[in-house]
Amino acid sequence: MQSYRDLKVWQEAMNVAELCYKATKAFPKEETYGMIAQIRRAASSIPANIAEGYGRRTRGEYIQFLYIAQGSLKELETHLLLSIRVELASSQIIIPVVNQCESVGKLLFFLIRSLEK
Repeated sequence: MQSYRDLKVWQEAMNVAELCYKATKAFPKEETYGMIAQIRRAASSIPANIAEGYGRRTRGEYIQFLYIAQGSLKELETHLLLSIRVELASSQIIIPVVNQCESVGKLLFFLIRSLEK
């Protein structure tokens, strides 16, 4: 493996971030500095932390950044589900993104587990 860009978990996290940017384009403009900003920040934090951890010197630091990515993922899922509940977006738009989040979560879990061995 030459780069963090070769990691499936990073690639899938980038896909989630892209989906989030596209999904939030349809949100009401008054949410620009509210839910839109929260979703986009959490979504972009996931692949960013995977990449940053990959570039660290020790395995322990790498694992710590993967846990931060995992926390951002859970935060993102919460914002996405809340956006349905408060009717900022339809479940038809958001649920596929949440499902993709769950897939990234599994990949993160397995990567963390393999590094902790």
